Amino acid sequence: MSIPRGSQVQKRFSSFMRKGLLEVPSPTEKDWPKDDENDYVFVDLGQEVDSLPQPYRMINKMVNLLFDKCWEVIQERDALRDVEFSRTQPTTYPPLVENKLNKMPNCMAISQDYVFIGGAKGFSIYNLYNAKQIYIWEKLKVDITSIWATDLGNEILIAPVDEMGIARLFYFNKDGLFLIKAINEVDDASKQTTCIKMEISQGGDFAAFLLQGAGDIWLDVYKLPKESWLKEVEHPQPAINPKKKVRQPQPNTLEPVTSENLEMDMNVCFRGDIKLSLPVHIMKIKPPKPITGTTFKSPLEVFAKVEDYYGLGSGQNHFIKDSQWEQLAAIFLAPHGKYLDKEWEEEPPSMATFHFLLPSSIITMPMEVKGPSGVACVLGIHWAGSHNFFLYSLHRTLKDKVDPEGVWPCAAPIAVSQLSYTCTYLVLACEDGVLTLWDLAEGQNMYPESPLKSQMKCVVLCTDSSLYLVTAKRTQGPTISVLVERPIKHLDEAICAVAPVLALPGMLLIFGKNGSVQLMDVAKPQIICAFALPRTYHLAVPWKPLFAVSVQHPCFLLRGDHPDEIESDDTKNIQDSVFYFNLEAYPLLEHISRNHSIPETDMTENMAFAQVLPLEKRCESFLQKRFQKLEKKVKEQEHWTRLRRYSLLLQRENFRK
Repeated sequence: MSIPRGSQVQKRFSSFMRKGLLEVPSPTEKDWPKDDENDYVFVDLGQEVDSLPQPYRMINKMVNLLFDKCWEVIQERDALRDVEFSRTQPTTYPPLVENKLNKMPNCMAISQDYVFIGGAKGFSIYNLYNAKQIYIWEKLKVDITSIWATDLGNEILIAPVDEMGIARLFYFNKDGLFLIKAINEVDDASKQTTCIKMEISQGGDFAAFLLQGAGDIWLDVYKLPKESWLKEVEHPQPAINPKKKVRQPQPNTLEPVTSENLEMDMNVCFRGDIKLSLPVHIMKIKPPKPITGTTFKSPLEVFAKVEDYYGLGSGQNHFIKDSQWEQLAAIFLAPHGKYLDKEWEEEPPSMATFHFLLPSSIITMPMEVKGPSGVACVLGIHWAGSHNFFLYSLHRTLKDKVDPEGVWPCAAPIAVSQLSYTCTYLVLACEDGVLTLWDLAEGQNMYPESPLKSQMKCVVLCTDSSLYLVTAKRTQGPTISVLVERPIKHLDEAICAVAPVLALPGMLLIFGKNGSVQLMDVAKPQIICAFALPRTYHLAVPWKPLFAVSVQHPCFLLRGDHPDEIESDDTKNIQDSVFYFNLEAYPLLEHISRNHSIPETDMTENMAFAQVLPLEKRCESFLQKRFQKLEKKVKEQEHWTRLRRYSLLLQRENFRK
């Protein structure tokens, strides 16, 4: 920006000036350059500019800086667009089915051929394939915030949690929906506890609820009588009104019949008149106490406190005095105390992660405890900020003393833990970046007949949105490969969530912050295809997408929101949609289960992969292994028979001689 030096009052002058730099002419005239009209330019002296005064000079700089920044953004977007055009784009597939809802869904779960969607005042049940509504249970005054669904064979166990933190258990089968119990609902609102997390064991034999209330936190573990439920449903008995009335939902009539409810399956109804057996409370686990100075007078008392070897490694029974703790604190505060804002105190744990584990020789259990195979027998738990992974036996009653049967100490606090769907592999990730991989399936045999065949692949999503693949094979060291690098310039490409497709081993769904959904083959690694919502829909919260992946089928559900409906103030007319993607229905993916990158030997020999194969494949693999063992046994018997005959012949010859 500038202003002309001349004005209406000033006299404006014009002149011709030579182009280029002026030079001193030579003393001889013959060397002087000849004048040419092209060597001169017309200059208007009145058009010369002066520098702006303050604050306009500062404004001029800021405007120029703004234009420069805008131009840099334009150039960056043009370069990104050129890279996108030059890069091979994966094939993008739209959803197959759209399920329009009258209320906003807060959570979803898939089990067998059913979809359970939690929302306002309750939850709904839909058919997985055609999105047909089967039943609506809306008996609450608050919304459902989370929901779990566990396969029990022909039945399904449903566990929703509402906004008040009350967890409920439902039993669902072809005959109807049964309310088993509201786990933590009480009459006195001042004594109400909140369920902040829950887990159900594979097969539905046990359930654990992490409760919080009155400043305390604990874990309640229940044994689920699913065999009794099956008998009680086949031979129903009317419920008897208890003397103590608990604030539970009443079996009211269904919602008014509308055009949407006309297609409901009327064979399914809420059976509030039938009473099912209640879960049995077997254990209450509290966080470990803070480690303080010892009260023992001698090391012998410490060893006497530890019965057998249970609980060894928890750090509770030690011989460190208070004075020693104070000396360690003084040594630490001497160089680092000036960087601390206030006195540091250990905070009580506010969260826990727990898993139900199958029997294994690497898990210490009492000798008298014997449980059926395939049923969880141990509960593993680690509290926030704790170095220890505690193991508790599930074969106990509420009267028994709650002490851990085993402790796995780690060098750093455990940040994340994950158990595979088949309960064969366990991963512990500590805050120092160290991962510990446990093969629980190989541990089932104390003396293996053949060399170890442990092989697993673990996908790790880091806090910087980088994705890694950790491969551990037999006794070899693990290998780490980068699947997706950390985004540096384009932060909208950051990964916010990943989910394995258990029905297609080796396949991984990747959800990006920009709303993208891609399917990756982690063994190659390669992006196979992408999935996108219709143009009129998008993810309302891209960094926290609402989705559900089926365990039995290669499909997943994804919630989509309409932009116009999100900005609308009329909440009654808002319709959210849940979109259904079936991976086997798309041309590129219809034969993906046959052409997967995982070798067939791994699919059959590895227990984790074998559990997710179809039933026919598992039976065929079992019969083949059985036949191979029998064939091997017959050959060994024939070999020993021949050796015995040869030995008898030698003895006869020696006897004749």
